[in-house]
Amino acid sequence: MYKKLDEKTMHLILETGIDQFARFGLDRDNNNTIAKAAGGSGGVLYKYFGDKDSFFLACVRHSLAQLDQVLQEAVAHETDIESGIRSIISALIVHAREHQCHNALYNEITSGGCKKYARELAREIEGSSAAVYTRLLENARRAGTVDPTLNPQAFAFFLDNLFMMLQFSFSCEYYRERMAIFLGSDCVDNPEKLIESFMHFIKNALKIGGDRRVCDRI
Repeated sequence: MYKKLDEKTMHLILETGIDQFARFGLDRDNNNTIAKAAGGSGGVLYKYFGDKDSFFLACVRHSLAQLDQVLQEAVAHETDIESGIRSIISALIVHAREHQCHNALYNEITSGGCKKYARELAREIEGSSAAVYTRLLENARRAGTVDPTLNPQAFAFFLDNLFMMLQFSFSCEYYRERMAIFLGSDCVDNPEKLIESFMHFIKNALKIGGDRRVCDRI
């Protein structure tokens, strides 16, 4: 009979699972390896999760819950679109640095490493962020602080693409090197200049602080 796992132990097992799946993928590792890395046994994982696939999905959802909390906290007290986006950027960079294996796992999933769950995971992974970004943009359009012709859903999609690459750039080796090629090797340790350039780009795209009148074209 297995002892019920406490919250701290469960958190460690899920974090270890995320790290292992990010390193080896869903089809190249097993519960015994993951359990050993977390200081437990494969039998415990089977008891709580049933099989490797179920454990993998539990790890993904554990990671998603943390990311959703980061996004919700980032926009909870922001009153305008500019401060909201700036807050999201800063929060995502901190999260990507502190949880590199989470973003490495997303990279593994999005690059085709988990085709059998692609549709299911796409909806789970993107659903929350899509809702947060779309709501932020819809509120700004209603308030008249962005381009009135803006399509919130489309812009949320473009914005999420940028955010995703930003997260990968602070957590995945290839994308980190890619960022260094474009911006210099110091951008990882000193992202303030990057954040300002990002905001300059977004403010121009959304016409924040600029002329937002809809002009008739001849």
